[in-house]
Amino acid sequence: MFNMTKNVVTNLLTKSSTRLYPIAVRGHFEGFRGTLVCNVDECIFCRSCMIKCPSQCITVDNKAGTWACDAMACVYCGVCVDVCPTSCLSMTKEHRPVATEHQTIFLQGVPKKKKKEEAAAE
Repeated sequence: MFNMTKNVVTNLLTKSSTRLYPIAVRGHFEGFRGTLVCNVDECIFCRSCMIKCPSQCITVDNKAGTWACDAMACVYCGVCVDVCPTSCLSMTKEHRPVATEHQTIFLQGVPKKKKKEEAAAE
């Protein structure tokens, strides 16, 4: 009992070694990669992000113009952002909110027509 008294008094008189999380939030480290964001209006549905994704969480359908990401499988490595030729993918500086159920980011866009298809349509 008396062995613990020294530790108890020391802990009461010194600075806390943890943060009071909701009140004191730590800033982000340099190079922090947050939530994945896709600007589907700029996307050309080239499937580069889907091919290079190491966790295979991105699905792109260039015929239907859909882009989907399984947020629970994404490891937020940033490879998809690096390989995107139109820079329509980016990562915010915020953490993804806590999820209580399976989440999928699903975006619908208009697939870009190729030059041959545009010429045939005119």
